[in-house]
Amino acid sequence: MAISKPRRIAAFTALWRAVAQSSRPGAPSASERLRALPRMLRGAVTGRYPALSRARLGLIGLALAYLVSPIDLLPEAFLPLVGLADDGVIALWLGGAFLAETERFLAWERQQSTIVDAPPA
Repeated sequence: MAISKPRRIAAFTALWRAVAQSSRPGAPSASERLRALPRMLRGAVTGRYPALSRARLGLIGLALAYLVSPIDLLPEAFLPLVGLADDGVIALWLGGAFLAETERFLAWERQQSTIVDAPPA
């Protein structure tokens, strides 16, 4: 199944926006984002971090499974360009989701520490 052109454009646009925002001054580094990933996943699964729903986690998991799955090799075997295009769109979406979700989580984490560290009124 081929990915429609509007979906590809939307995936590229979302990734471009996420990359542009992640390269601004003061944005978290790639290593900071990677270190935050286990905390974000743990917080989302336990419900402590409500901004990342289990449905979104499921989509991310399905996308990862699709990319590493041997079933994904079938489109490449018969229609190489289509097979690579669908992998590219999914990889772009995952990259954009990673950048957007880690950005949101790190901002949420900073806000939580400010609230917790604030002196009692």
